[in-house]
Amino acid sequence: MPTSVHIPQPLLDAVDRKARALRVSRNRLIIGALEREFEHGTSWSPGFFDRLADIDDDTAKAVEEMSAAIATKRTGKRAPRL
Repeated sequence: MPTSVHIPQPLLDAVDRKARALRVSRNRLIIGALEREFEHGTSWSPGFFDRLADIDDDTAKAVEEMSAAIATKRTGKRAPRL
């Protein structure tokens, strides 16, 4: 199915150079890159974000202190809730 995608000129130039070097079409190079991205998925290990959410009491206290210090120095809108 034909699809139109805007690719910035400098990136398109790099894609064309790479495609010529590999002796493949631009289309084949882009399809291959997309297939690899979806095949290999994310580079984050399973449970990575769960481990980030599970912090110890000292770290939680330090984050609260840092957030409070930042909030006292803000002059514009409130900080977003994380």
